[in-house]
Amino acid sequence: MAYQALYRVWRPQSFADVVGQQHVTKTLQNALLHQKISHAYLFSGPRGTGKTSAAKILAKAVNCERSPIAEPCNECDACKGITDGSIPDVIEIDAASNNGVEEIRDIRDKVKYSPNVVEYKVYIIDEVHMLSIGAFNALLKTLEEPPKHVIFILATTEPHKIPLTIISRCQRFDFKRITAMDIVGRMSHIATESGVKYEENALAVIARAAEGGMRDALSLLDQAISFSQDIVKVEDALTVTGAVSQGYLNTLARAILDRDVSKALSALEELLFQGKDPARFAEDFILYYRDMLLYQTAPNLEESMERVMLDDEFKGLAQETEASQIYQYIDVLNQAGQEMKFTNHARIYLEVSIVKLCQLEAPRSVSSPEVGEMMKKIQSLENEIQQLKANGVKAQAEPAAQPAKKPVRAKKGFRAPVGQIQEVLKNATKEDLNLIKSRWGDMMESLNQRQMRSQAALLNDAEPVAATTGSFVLKFKYDIHCQMAMENQAFISGMSQILQELTGSSYSPIGIPEDQWLPLREDFIRNSQNESPDGESGEAKEEDSLLSEAEKIAGDLVEIKD
Repeated sequence: MAYQALYRVWRPQSFADVVGQQHVTKTLQNALLHQKISHAYLFSGPRGTGKTSAAKILAKAVNCERSPIAEPCNECDACKGITDGSIPDVIEIDAASNNGVEEIRDIRDKVKYSPNVVEYKVYIIDEVHMLSIGAFNALLKTLEEPPKHVIFILATTEPHKIPLTIISRCQRFDFKRITAMDIVGRMSHIATESGVKYEENALAVIARAAEGGMRDALSLLDQAISFSQDIVKVEDALTVTGAVSQGYLNTLARAILDRDVSKALSALEELLFQGKDPARFAEDFILYYRDMLLYQTAPNLEESMERVMLDDEFKGLAQETEASQIYQYIDVLNQAGQEMKFTNHARIYLEVSIVKLCQLEAPRSVSSPEVGEMMKKIQSLENEIQQLKANGVKAQAEPAAQPAKKPVRAKKGFRAPVGQIQEVLKNATKEDLNLIKSRWGDMMESLNQRQMRSQAALLNDAEPVAATTGSFVLKFKYDIHCQMAMENQAFISGMSQILQELTGSSYSPIGIPEDQWLPLREDFIRNSQNESPDGESGEAKEEDSLLSEAEKIAGDLVEIKD
């Protein structure tokens, strides 16, 4: 086929051609120059932002015959072979159609063989989030410690679907949406090099419709070139993208400002007759008012306008429309846009919103004479009050109404078994507590191995604080975690069984939240001081009793200082 789409012809062949991702390209170039290439990379970001292109450029740069260099030369045999796909050492895999365990096992078996032509064998796995869990597990070890001659580059649009074990083994680069200004600059260069005539505003319309993707922008430009005659005009771009011309938006905005419902609905009818999408029109109208608000507050930031061109009609509307009205307009249109997503009658919602905009009451501003009159009345009232005070008249303040007492609700939550915990504290020994603490990590690992990960997560913020023969007190940081753990009998039995296997003794946990444990511990220590044996009451005995009980409860956490 003789003709190729613009995005294929103008695919970036060097890092300088990757538009809007300087934070990625600069880092990779520095790594290439200093020969600090990682064994695995993860490129994530929206569609059409240059992830796969950057991966191929990196594959050429590391294998270029002139390396170390910041850019591939695109002239040596290695660069040319990787560009045309004739070198088998750069393997590009579509994970959407090769997402099984067998495909990854095949990679794992072949990865140990040295490259045939170039220095590095590069695997580019596109849409890697489509791999199955089994495929990810098969890739783990190879991805962590591949042979020295292998580089993995993973590309995805949905990084949240990739296991953290995979992400942690890669250097991650997040590609961002390309700004409209950068897209216009790139399209302008491509159109000039291709000999295509165009209007600047037409490229701006296409760039906004691309929503940050260069590939989408070039596809729309391709359509606009095919649709136009000799020059790509704004009307051609509007037709291809389905956007609305500013003339219609100005007409509709004027009708809304004048509260002319008939004129507004007529303009809307003409737009819909041309085949414009109601949801797209609502989005365009929101951006129109957004730019109007921006023009009112910062008229010099013309490059920040997303939708409008600063013609005389728009400037006049911006001067006549209050900012508070624009806020109301955007709220109504945004609500209509949300409702149109879930209905088959989007046109009705759009028409209703236009009528509502025309019927909105303009905010009433208080004039200066009214403010002056009000201030005079206030001053007069203050003078009268001063005269009454001078004559000895005291204002009787009405008794303040007592606020109605709100009914006290019983606090819901887990209530620890205080009696059982006090029995444990009375008989607690340091040896039992240290024994449980020493095997606590092994117990957590055993819970994970026995498919009880969700229950084991409840113990992340829990710790044993006192223990005696047969039972121990388990303190939880959060009340809800304590309640969930103590109400799960299977979990308690599993924990007791594992502790018995690890320690040789049977221990049953008694849970208590931290906010209940602290006062209970203080009360126990205080009572222990008061209950000293006969004939031994005194400061020394009380102090020794306090220290012994603290050591019994907290174990090695207590440090005694004079």
